[in-house]
Amino acid sequence: MKSQRIRATRQNRLAGGVRVFLGILFLMTGGMKLVVPMLAEAWAGQLAAASIPLEDLNRWAVPIVEMGVGVVLLLGYFARIAALVVLGIMVVATYVHVVVADPSLFPLQPSEPVIPAVVMVLAVYLLLRGAGAGSLDLKASRQVRNDV
Repeated sequence: MKSQRIRATRQNRLAGGVRVFLGILFLMTGGMKLVVPMLAEAWAGQLAAASIPLEDLNRWAVPIVEMGVGVVLLLGYFARIAALVVLGIMVVATYVHVVVADPSLFPLQPSEPVIPAVVMVLAVYLLLRGAGAGSLDLKASRQVRNDV
């Protein structure tokens, strides 16, 4: 079954740590874009300066998706799919970092796409290894092995 292959993982502590780190990162960044006024303004400015389509929708939808991905990663539930979503978000984030010339729109990070690049590497690691230790995917993988 395809869902079993997507969720397959092993008791890999590094993968589990990477997953939890990314989960916390996305939960926090999504939440901060919604509730911290300075960061909400910077986020809106990034969208406008990069000419991202549907700016008003993305101003709210992207942080909510980021928080959802954060929760999914923390649980380790279909972590590979969450990692694909992370890659998509980070491709757009890299584009924003490259085209936006105003460093004031990046108050808590360098204006160069350093953070998106690191996050993409970590997401690829999750794609290759799976959710790892402490994940619901690991629990499901063990159940499948026991049922066979």
